[in-house]
Amino acid sequence: MNTRLVIFDLDGTLLDTIGDLAASCNVVLERHDLPRHTYEEYCGFVGNGILRLVERAIPETLRTPERVAAVRRDFVAYYTEHIDRYTRPYDGIPALLAGLSGRGVRLAVASNKFQAGTEKLVRRFFGNLRFDAVLGQREGVPLKPDPAVVREILGRTGCLPGETLYVGDSGVDMQTAAAAGIRSVGVSWGFRSRSELEEAGAWRIVDRPAEIGALVQQ
Repeated sequence: MNTRLVIFDLDGTLLDTIGDLAASCNVVLERHDLPRHTYEEYCGFVGNGILRLVERAIPETLRTPERVAAVRRDFVAYYTEHIDRYTRPYDGIPALLAGLSGRGVRLAVASNKFQAGTEKLVRRFFGNLRFDAVLGQREGVPLKPDPAVVREILGRTGCLPGETLYVGDSGVDMQTAAAAGIRSVGVSWGFRSRSELEEAGAWRIVDRPAEIGALVQQ
């Protein structure tokens, strides 16, 4: 079947967000007298939502529910304000999105980032493009790899699983696509390794955004 819809993960797929995530989290950790972390460590912390990021950033021996809640609250406030200081689209992504849109392919975003942050970044960097859905973490909706967010997008667009590609940079993304019954494309430029994508059953793995355009048959 022809591909009518491409659903993208956000962090590590469309945008290199790790700089702002790391800087913001380190600022908040320091405020709470907690140890800071490196860029490389944050690459392993992200991908499962803000709560899991904060939990992983706090040493296990200090990880009380009260401390996690306080750090999460302060992180969301600080990160929302400083969300685009270092964040940038990966090379080739704006051209890919514009090309797909110009071919009549529908676009959507499915992220584990909180909804307000997801919307702000898509608006900031891709505000000239039309997305049928921009969905992040919302109360009452399970995070990926639960396929609920993908099924919601399919419902909104009226597209079938066989007409859809899901593009992401992590095993969580590949698992999400599998659970939703759609083809998965792993990107090698994100925060996780190629081996993680392979082990999670990626249908294809690409090294450049232009390769995604070539996978879309119209």
